[in-house]
Amino acid sequence: MSYTERHIIETYSMLFDGLSPLSKIKLIESLTKSLKKGKTEKGATFYKSFGAFSTDKTAEEVVLEIKSSRKFKNTEISF
Repeated sequence: MSYTERHIIETYSMLFDGLSPLSKIKLIESLTKSLKKGKTEKGATFYKSFGAFSTDKTAEEVVLEIKSSRKFKNTEISF
């Protein structure tokens, strides 16, 4: 464990001192769940987001639509 990790843990421990016993139990449950999830579930969630944008248009049509909707404002800046 690095010095930074130890410092973070100590800092959070001081914050937890003011919590009620029920809140501390809920925190332990939440930490336990996060350990059980692991990295595989996070990666799966990331890959599930692929293909979320659904349209019948081709990629070229989408690009043209985006480019045509751009509006530029020519403003002269004087110093």
